[in-house]
Amino acid sequence: MLLDIDARDWSVSSSATDYLEGCFIEAHAHAKHQLIYAIEGVMVVYSASSQWTAPPSRGIWMPQGQVHSIRCVGAVKMRSVFVRPDAQLNLPLETKAVSISSLLSELIKVSVDVRHPYATDSRDARVMRLILDELQVLPTLPLNLAQPTEARLQTICDALRRDPRDGSTLAEWSSRLNMDAKTIQRLFRRETGMTFGQWRQQARLLLALERIAVGEKIIDVAGELGYDSPSASSAMFKKQFGTTPSQFYR
Repeated sequence: MLLDIDARDWSVSSSATDYLEGCFIEAHAHAKHQLIYAIEGVMVVYSASSQWTAPPSRGIWMPQGQVHSIRCVGAVKMRSVFVRPDAQLNLPLETKAVSISSLLSELIKVSVDVRHPYATDSRDARVMRLILDELQVLPTLPLNLAQPTEARLQTICDALRRDPRDGSTLAEWSSRLNMDAKTIQRLFRRETGMTFGQWRQQARLLLALERIAVGEKIIDVAGELGYDSPSASSAMFKKQFGTTPSQFYR
């Protein structure tokens, strides 16, 4: 399938692939830019240095040549758009999470049935041109989490992924790793652009996105992720994403 996509000579094309719950798509890269979008289900997309979470109505813009893998949270109906990199367009050159408008979502659903070649003045051509217009104005969303490469920081991050409720302080991690607390904080800023506390908070919020999207109750998610109450979880969620968890998926 990858060879077929990369071999296509068209400026823009779309594909539809459905995945079962828990499916993992191994690391790969495309010769074209890709908008990774699921009309149903949640995807977590990984690169060597970061991860992005994409619930419904959000997507991931993946530039040409970027190696990435994908974990499906629940069953996923993926609808991808591929754009030839030499197209004369103002497209992003960095991976990012993006908002998918209702218009773009419907265009993508229609485009998977478009068959090439098509006449330049046809409805199919207009649909594909409008998709290209929409791709150039994709709003960026804060749904990413940078991954540190320093081994001791990875120890901390792996522990927090295994147990998001872990509330260990920097001083406690300093003692466990025999590492100065200020050094931990400095390395977190250098490698992730965040403080230790900000990284842990973002990791929890992105995990909350996954769990709420597949039907878990907000009150249960809040407790499992270490929040004192659902209201505390919702307040932090709104501070980061601009809306409450219940409104996020409307």
